[in-house]
Amino acid sequence: MYVSVLALFLFACNSNAKKDNNNTTDDTTTASTDRTADANANPSYDPNRGEGKFTHVDISPNLDKEKAEAGEKIYNVKCSSCHKLTDEKLVGPGWKGVTKRQTAEWIMNFVTNTDDMINKDPKAQEMLEICMVRMPNQNLSDEDARNVYEFMRKNDGVK
Repeated sequence: MYVSVLALFLFACNSNAKKDNNNTTDDTTTASTDRTADANANPSYDPNRGEGKFTHVDISPNLDKEKAEAGEKIYNVKCSSCHKLTDEKLVGPGWKGVTKRQTAEWIMNFVTNTDDMINKDPKAQEMLEICMVRMPNQNLSDEDARNVYEFMRKNDGVK
C-alpha cells in the first residue's frame, strides 16, 4: 500500500515538474538573456565615473600636506600590507603612478565601495584578474578616502 502511494506521489510530482520545467525553461532562458544584455549594456553604469557617490572631487594643483600626512597614517595601518609605494605588485597593485592612471573619483569610489566596484567596473575587474585577490572593504570614511588619495598624489610626486 505504501509503495503504491509513494509511486503515485512521485509520478504526480514528476509530471507537474516536467510541465513547470518546460514553462520555466522558456522564462529562465529569457531572463538569463535579459541579464546578460543588461550586464553588457548596463545603462546605469558610467565607466568614467566609477560606481559610487563621488562624481566630482576638487583637486588643488598643490599638495594638501595635512591630508597627505593623514593619508600616510591610514596607508601604514590599512594599506601597506598589500600595496607597495612602487610599481611592484605585492598582493594588490603598487601605487606608483596610480593618480595618473585613475581619476580621483574612481579611486575614492573604489576604496569606499570596493565590492560594488569589483562587481561592476571593468577596470576593477581587470585588476582582480591580475591580482587574483579581492580587496577587502577597509571601511574608509569619505574623509579617509580623500586623505589616502592625497597621500597617493604625494607618492606620485605632487608638491
